[in-house]
Amino acid sequence: MDGATYSVRLRDLEARVDELKDQIRRSHTRLALLSDTILSGGAAGSRAEVTFKNEMSSAFRLTRALFVVDGAVQYNRQDDTGALADQKEIPIFNGSMPPGDHTVQVILNFQGNGYGVFTYLRGYKFEVKSAHSFTAVEGKTLSLIATALEKGGVTTPLEQRPTIEWGEKIASLGPGGSGASSPVRTEGGASPSGASGSIQIGGGK
Repeated sequence: MDGATYSVRLRDLEARVDELKDQIRRSHTRLALLSDTILSGGAAGSRAEVTFKNEMSSAFRLTRALFVVDGAVQYNRQDDTGALADQKEIPIFNGSMPPGDHTVQVILNFQGNGYGVFTYLRGYKFEVKSAHSFTAVEGKTLSLIATALEKGGVTTPLEQRPTIEWGEKIASLGPGGSGASSPVRTEGGASPSGASGSIQIGGGK
């Protein structure tokens, strides 16, 4: 086996291991919360709160945000004036949700933004896609935060910087409920949550 083939197989194996780890994490969380619900005598209903945070630098101007929860569009806005990019935190969903597994899908579009010697950035367009699975448990409120941010540093290619990081916090329903944060980082096309990105220059990608 040559070096190139070995590297490809190693990356594939790492991706499969990451996917198995994510499945184990979700199963562990589901079992722990179900056990807690049974021991506490059960509670009626479950809730979910989905929030989007934009922590991208000024080099990336958000022009479109689409959020789909369980196949239903919860937020879809397109704006080229800069008003959407100025919103650093956007509530997406807040309400009751049947206990069980659910999925959030996200599509974000960014326009390169630069001045002076960086005006060439205006010709760049970026699209970031991600999906995240979570479990709603009866008697609990799950807060899910999707954060758009940049990974890497100044030497990282522009098309590889945009990513989405997911964070979860679970609390008991009712006043005084406390929960523990469970951050889940999602980045790159090889992640189990399916984040991916593309860059467009003019008519190409």
